[in-house]
Amino acid sequence: MERFQKLAREVLGESIQILKDPRVGFVTVTEVRITHDLRHAKVYVSIFGSEEERALSLEGLESAKTHLRGVLGRQMRTKYLPDLHFHLDTLPEEAEHLERIFNKIHEEQAAGSGIDQDPEAEGSDGDAG
Repeated sequence: MERFQKLAREVLGESIQILKDPRVGFVTVTEVRITHDLRHAKVYVSIFGSEEERALSLEGLESAKTHLRGVLGRQMRTKYLPDLHFHLDTLPEEAEHLERIFNKIHEEQAAGSGIDQDPEAEGSDGDAG
């Protein structure tokens, strides 16, 4: 199953890049999960742009679904061809948001406790001999 998912991610990723639909912006296929019976595939995509641009890109992907499924079918050569279900992958944005929160916490802790001070400078005051 993993082999099919990897192949689907690669094929769909390449095929989406060459779509001529102006609604489809900068789209990256981040993951494909195919059911064991090969009937359905959840295609997770990361889309660069505003909320409106993301929505338009998803519309474009939905309208290109039949074409993309055909391209995938020529590469997979399986008894069944999965129906494609596109989902916006929000993990990159969530990770970025968490990173900003952690950085802010770290900066606040550093400012409040003097973490950025040179540790050798602190120890040298009491080492007179």
